[in-house]
Amino acid sequence: MSQTLRIATYQTELQARGPALLLRDIKRETDEVMARVALIKQANPDVLILQGIDWDYDARALTALNAHLGFDHMFTGLPNAGMATGLDMDGDGQLGQPRDAQGYGRFAGHGGVAVLSKRPIVGPVIDLSDHLWRDLPDADLPTYPDGAPFPSARAQAVQRLSSQVHWIVPFDGFTLATFAATPPIFDGDEDRNGKRNADEIRLWAHLLDHRLDAALADRGAPNGGASMSQSFILAGLFNLDPSQDPLMEQMFARADLQDAAPTAHTAEFRNAYRLRLSYVLASPDITPRSSGVLWPPDGMGRHGLVWADVTLRP
Repeated sequence: MSQTLRIATYQTELQARGPALLLRDIKRETDEVMARVALIKQANPDVLILQGIDWDYDARALTALNAHLGFDHMFTGLPNAGMATGLDMDGDGQLGQPRDAQGYGRFAGHGGVAVLSKRPIVGPVIDLSDHLWRDLPDADLPTYPDGAPFPSARAQAVQRLSSQVHWIVPFDGFTLATFAATPPIFDGDEDRNGKRNADEIRLWAHLLDHRLDAALADRGAPNGGASMSQSFILAGLFNLDPSQDPLMEQMFARADLQDAAPTAHTAEFRNAYRLRLSYVLASPDITPRSSGVLWPPDGMGRHGLVWADVTLRP
């Protein structure tokens, strides 16, 4: 018997300026927190991906937030954001700055990712977050005008591809693939963030093309490259509008992907600058039914919650 479920992805922007401050804000039930809680309850998803949720070792912030939401299952893990490298990763000649971490972050776990669900996770989560950028097939690494590695060969030798995470989460009847890519801005002529954003998205294409089977096998994927050959949902913060780069149109054109939540935009910035940055994509055997974007109150955030109702094959 087929079953329909609602998938949602939401950049909450709740990340705080220091460790444990998000937990404090949740306990205080600030207007910003409770506005997000109300929006999520309105959407009422079966599976929810959150970005902008600070990670802590015991998942205390996520647990406190979920006390308001009531999901039966949670998953989170240490993201690359704020993970110290001890190197100058952005080429500005300084050390120990947020952009010198594996992913931009003021502290370890800054603005992480979490999955909340009414359905149980049925196996180990495959975590590709430690995959080195240079090890991605056809990696588009930044360089100086003379072709030298930017910011240094030493930095590129340790630079992970994921600015946050790349997870493959198994559920009964489908697999969820999720991530939160870096914005393709806030860099220089070397286009470090633009190139990284594109390669973070391309990782999924490489997985579907079986170009990362060895990496999956190394991480204990029970079916190796088949981990995303069955029914799957690819959802999260791509941070790339189709008008910014043809890459998203290339993703839409793939025969093994369909746009389950087509929408004009999912984020609004100053001066009514609208972009589509969050997506819910699905394998061809999943049937999209309806979708939409729910918006927080004015002044309470720039990103909408994107949801899609989909029917799984029997």
